[in-house]
Amino acid sequence: MANDQSTAAFVEFERVQKSYDGETLVVKDLNLSMPKGEFLTMLGPSGSGKTTCLMMLAGFETATHGEILLDGNPINNIPPHKRGIGMVFQNYALFPHMTVAENLSFPLEVRKMGKSDREAKITRALDMVQMGAFGGRRPAQLSGGQQQRIALARALVFEPELVLMDEPLGALDKQLRETLQFEITRLAHNLGITVVYVTHDQTEALTMSDRVAVFDDGRIQQLAPPDQLYESPENSFVAQFIGENNTLEGVVKDISGNVAHVELDGGELITCKPVNVTKAGERTKVSIRPERVEYNKERLSEDAHTLKAEVLEFIYMGDIFRTRLRVAGNDDFVVKTRNAPDQVRLKPGQQIEIGWLPEDCHALDA
Repeated sequence: MANDQSTAAFVEFERVQKSYDGETLVVKDLNLSMPKGEFLTMLGPSGSGKTTCLMMLAGFETATHGEILLDGNPINNIPPHKRGIGMVFQNYALFPHMTVAENLSFPLEVRKMGKSDREAKITRALDMVQMGAFGGRRPAQLSGGQQQRIALARALVFEPELVLMDEPLGALDKQLRETLQFEITRLAHNLGITVVYVTHDQTEALTMSDRVAVFDDGRIQQLAPPDQLYESPENSFVAQFIGENNTLEGVVKDISGNVAHVELDGGELITCKPVNVTKAGERTKVSIRPERVEYNKERLSEDAHTLKAEVLEFIYMGDIFRTRLRVAGNDDFVVKTRNAPDQVRLKPGQQIEIGWLPEDCHALDA
């Protein structure tokens, strides 16, 4: 049966492991498959294995065990320059002695492309990143954001099917980073290229990706679309690492179907969704997102689960209010509410009641 191209794996890691010293595994038994045209982000803290995976795919590192396939073909023994992969790094890696046009011409000359074809491709690539007028300048005459646009154009100029990006926006300021996030995503989708993007910035991962692989300790902890990662984390590492999260500790009293009753360490009983707890008596960390908690009595739903809380801080942040509470012995319980005319303003020391829906509260591993 012929492979259906839309669902066939374009990039595959099969039981890939990597060790630098023959003892410690930096990447542990990685299995990952990506269809063509997907924008996949590898997200995780420093030392989690994400960059090593990218470097093995690029060919700058060799897998200690397992197979990496590109479009169905094993590439473990193919040198980097023959893999036909575009690369964008955080430090731009432009040749300082060459003009912008010469920097873009280089990957085309290596591929033995004729002069007129080269010129047409360079013009097209520069226009794609809105740098058409800069072909004659040298990298030193450009700002950081402009240099990163040129580095992006150079990765795209030979029309690769796969582009790898390693923290490409890490050195830029917040506003410029956000602008380029949207431009890179739009370009990738318009050109239909497959992108593997590495970052430790969760917002970047959530806004840019079709799917995100969250790495920790050399393993993928969860691989899912951004909304699923945020709304339904599969373990407490993912819940804590992605976005802001409230945690209350306790013990599972009982589980029936999709409902777990948890006794918090302060003695309060709450109802949540069991995610990776399986039986009564297990320790658990209960996870609730700050924007899912409500303290306006009129907005509390009938099914809401309520707890007593003490206000410790009430901070105005323009579009939202950020309230820090003491809840069930936790002094870092945060509630985010949008700035609306009917929003109750709180004062430190105030005793209030907060509530949330049982399905917004997940009982995770301890």
